Amino acid sequence: MKKARIKTPLGIAEITGDSNGLTSIKVLDEGAVSNEIPAELLPAVNQLQDYFKGKLLNFDLRINPEGTDFQKKVWNKLTEIPYATTISYLELSRQLGDEKAIRAVAAANGKNPLWIVVPCHRVIGSDGSLTGYAGGLSRKKWLLELENPPVQQSLF
Repeated sequence: MKKARIKTPLGIAEITGDSNGLTSIKVLDEGAVSNEIPAELLPAVNQLQDYFKGKLLNFDLRINPEGTDFQKKVWNKLTEIPYATTISYLELSRQLGDEKAIRAVAAANGKNPLWIVVPCHRVIGSDGSLTGYAGGLSRKKWLLELENPPVQQSLF
């Protein structure tokens, strides 16, 4: 398993994977960045950097996260949420075919090992609130505003 750490506006992103795909991307509050990036992780590094510059709307990466079949089903559904769009946990549960599974869906969402690439930050509460995010609510808010900046109103 190869690892790389890069600086992002939200902290140090630690990217793990191999030729079979990415297994995890997590954000760390601190740590050293990598001097060299393994070739298998270079596409992820480049795409994450482009995402943070506002140049990338859709990731095109091979992913290989570890999880249960149910978790993988939820994570796969998360990849279908378009850039700059949010849905509620209830809607996500409905899309997966069982709105009563909302707690299980929320738990799987919280265990997403592929920060940003599998966009769990795009799932919000039914009332529009920013609920739970493993990276912290301030990071969730930042990511949502990157994708959908608030409209500046002119005073004149």
